[in-house]
Amino acid sequence: MLYDLFRVKELFQNKHLILGEGSNILFSGDYDGTVVRIMLKGIEVTGKKDGYVFIRVNAGEIWDHLVSFCVSQGWGGLENLSLIPGQVGSSPIQNIGAYGVELETLFVSLEAFDKLKGESVVFRHKDCQFGYRNSVFKGRSGGRYVITSVTLRLKEDPELNTSYGSVAEELKNMGISSPGIKDVREAVCRIRRSKLPDPEDLGNAGSFFKNPVVPLRKYNDLKSKHPDLVAYGAGNGMKLAAGWLIDKAGWKGYRHNDAGVHEKQALVLVNHGKASGKEILDLAGRIKDSVSRRFGVSLEPEVNII
Repeated sequence: MLYDLFRVKELFQNKHLILGEGSNILFSGDYDGTVVRIMLKGIEVTGKKDGYVFIRVNAGEIWDHLVSFCVSQGWGGLENLSLIPGQVGSSPIQNIGAYGVELETLFVSLEAFDKLKGESVVFRHKDCQFGYRNSVFKGRSGGRYVITSVTLRLKEDPELNTSYGSVAEELKNMGISSPGIKDVREAVCRIRRSKLPDPEDLGNAGSFFKNPVVPLRKYNDLKSKHPDLVAYGAGNGMKLAAGWLIDKAGWKGYRHNDAGVHEKQALVLVNHGKASGKEILDLAGRIKDSVSRRFGVSLEPEVNII
């Protein structure tokens, strides 16, 4: 059992890394410690109320397998998050999101092992301090907890979200005028496959940078200089498309040795074969500096760097 494992004194006191699928991690060098991979499986319906179904999912489930299962059951909410790599246990850490939906809108609670106290604890929504690609688990206290399961709330009578990005356009291209959640999932999968490389074919960790959020004043200034700027509303500010910024700075398709930028999506850094983690990290730093000089916008990594 995982709880028994973390009661082993030697592991607790020494350097260790909790790993899911590793799809959102860049190793800048060799890891000098013990790596523990989470493999807890299982999906359980814990209740139904007011048109919602509540499911408890163990941390080792593959995220897209969960999405596929829920769509097949007719439960709405996760379809826009199709094909996001990784395991369920990582989803609250990153507050994963895509095409107008973020995990926190579906999140109820999670169970985690507190390595400091040696016991199981429960985090409700407010405890997680969710933000854009952020949560309490990415802060200083994040390494204290190992997420073991996540409870989500889905709709038995789904309400579709097709207004973000190119989902509606893709549905139109598919010849679908009255879509269901299976259609939305298929549209999202088609979009992602057309833009993002398969990690099994071309090494990558997905979107390398977060989409930066800037005040309206900064957005208006950029928009006046760059009318084709891609952005979306984000509270009192605007979320800029980091891929657009990187593309306009001239990096799309760039390659130096085996470290490069994907030719179809500038937000994705790729390893063409033998690039080291340090080479990928150096490239990311050069891109960040370039975007800052041209647009006065600071990019932050979405990938966890170890």
